[in-house]
Amino acid sequence: MLHLLLIEDNPADVMMFREALRGSPIPADVTIAYDGEQALRLLEEVGSKSDFIVLDLSIPKVGGHSILERHKSLRRPPIVVFTSSPNDEDKSRALANGADDYVVKPAGFNAFIQAVQAMVERWAAPPGLTH
Repeated sequence: MLHLLLIEDNPADVMMFREALRGSPIPADVTIAYDGEQALRLLEEVGSKSDFIVLDLSIPKVGGHSILERHKSLRRPPIVVFTSSPNDEDKSRALANGADDYVVKPAGFNAFIQAVQAMVERWAAPPGLTH
């Protein structure tokens, strides 16, 4: 079973993410952090047990960029930034600070579901196959 940590404060996005996982052929267990402080705690507790981490940049208390900066040098599972920001500066900064991928959240339910399922399929593959 795939284990992932979702760092997301928007309840609607959390609901759509869970819906996408239910529709995925890959069984998954998700742990959710709703703000940056909770994310830092969960990264210590379950981060190393996760297959990958999905991080929204715009989260309260400790922002996504700060989380990336704090964990830049640690050996950890891949971090996929999944954010509504199409800003090239955000993307460059996130990738420079250790994000393994940057995906802009699409508008619309079906597109969102497809984006999450594609992300899961890509990052659930054994290391060295498709990353």
